[in-house]
Amino acid sequence: MADRKTLSFADDRDGDDSLMALVANGDGQAYEIVVNAHLGRVVAVGRKMLGNPAAADDLAQDVMLKLWHHAPKWQPGRARISTWLYRVTSNLAIDRIRANRTSQLDEDWDMPEQATQLQGLEEQALKQRVDRALQDLPERQRLALVLFHYQGLTMGETAEAMDSSVEAVQSLLARARATLKKMLVREWRSLLPDPVD
Repeated sequence: MADRKTLSFADDRDGDDSLMALVANGDGQAYEIVVNAHLGRVVAVGRKMLGNPAAADDLAQDVMLKLWHHAPKWQPGRARISTWLYRVTSNLAIDRIRANRTSQLDEDWDMPEQATQLQGLEEQALKQRVDRALQDLPERQRLALVLFHYQGLTMGETAEAMDSSVEAVQSLLARARATLKKMLVREWRSLLPDPVD
């Protein structure tokens, strides 16, 4: 049991490899450690990519199931668990986006509006507009933004998770930022302070 406790806090490839070896042998506790450590980030990527909490939860369940089934094929030293999960999450999300282009729903489509002050409503409207603009980006650009800005991965980690080069990710990010800037120009101007006369 001490080994599992040590493994649960491992922050290197050796720790990941040891955990995956236990998972491959059917160790439910090791699998639980992996799920607890990574599920939140998988769901967060799913929400940003799909724009729907229920779809993100379904995606996360599928990703974690794939991890369980993939464990016997795990190649030690090849990847981190987090990188592998980001890649699988990204690929499944893109597949679902392509399959459901016409039926994407707004993130809070079924949530009742709560009585809030005007500023809260304006902030919520701005967040929804930014989320809609994010959903309108091409999948690879959206994925680069989600991993780099929302998940806080480094450029190298983002490139590895996307199975791409750092230069390609930089290009995707530049194009995504430029597109978002054009799409959100009105919102951007409203955030600037009023000019002094």
